[in-house]
Amino acid sequence: MLSVLGLDETHESAYRALVTLGAADVPDLARRLTLGEHDTDRVLRRLERHGLAAQSSARPGRWVVAPPAVALGALLSQRRHELERAELAATLLAEEYRAAAAEPAVHDLVEVVIGAAAVAQRFVQIRLGASEEVRALVTGGPVAGAVTGVESDPQERAGGRGVRHRAVVERAVLDLPDGVAELTAALGREEQVRVVERVPTRLVIADRALALVPLTSHAAEPAALVVHASGLLELLSGLFESVWRDGLPLRLGAAGVTEDRPDGPDGTDLEILSLLLAGLTDASVAKQLDLGLRTVQRRVKHLMELAGVTTRLQLGWHAYERGWVSREREA
Repeated sequence: MLSVLGLDETHESAYRALVTLGAADVPDLARRLTLGEHDTDRVLRRLERHGLAAQSSARPGRWVVAPPAVALGALLSQRRHELERAELAATLLAEEYRAAAAEPAVHDLVEVVIGAAAVAQRFVQIRLGASEEVRALVTGGPVAGAVTGVESDPQERAGGRGVRHRAVVERAVLDLPDGVAELTAALGREEQVRVVERVPTRLVIADRALALVPLTSHAAEPAALVVHASGLLELLSGLFESVWRDGLPLRLGAAGVTEDRPDGPDGTDLEILSLLLAGLTDASVAKQLDLGLRTVQRRVKHLMELAGVTTRLQLGWHAYERGWVSREREA
């Protein structure tokens, strides 16, 4: 817990022991920490350099703890000051970068990133660097999670920073083992998700500044292109918007009834309807929502009765007309 202040587990344990005891001799503390006396002495001297402990002037070999409110407060203030300096340096570097990048050289507009770890790190950097919007095209391949923007964590907390998030996923993503669960979580974070039959490529765009495009290759090492602000980036943005306009808005995890009538569709009905409109079969819907096949079919029949239709094609049209599913196409 104190690692952010520069203390590892051993030093933290030693300090906690001193806090409990108030003061201790090296042999006693060594036994409590199950360390050798030499190692314990080194740990105590490290704590002394941090202002967390001091040798007793009255009893040589005895160490006295520094009050946590004072000692740790001083360390916290120091760390805050260092963070403020680092933040200022980052701001100045960003200004220098923007000035230098006003007219970048052609060969600096595209980076080639090679290696799974390097690609993943660059992806996180691009997403965390977004201040307005992250846009993503997501394929259903085995590496979809690398560039979805709808994974269980990150948005890397982008939503918590007020960053808008839009993703278009191809239908195969819904068939992945955790596909529906991850998309439900994304929608719960107020991300916007649409579905198309296929997307042309995996893609992530942060604001209008950077884009990441994984390279399709039979090589063992993954690779990606990082595209900076340029005509190529505008082209990729246009590609995303084109696919976005053709996408079907996805609705999952819906709660409650969307009609005033008491026998209107409930949340599960709307999830089933959304997945069916996205192209899943009854069996796939049942699997994704952990429902029985007959349950899905019974609910679909009930929806058809509510809409007063006799075919599923008619049901889809009425679902849009009644507002059970969104049909908005605007960006």
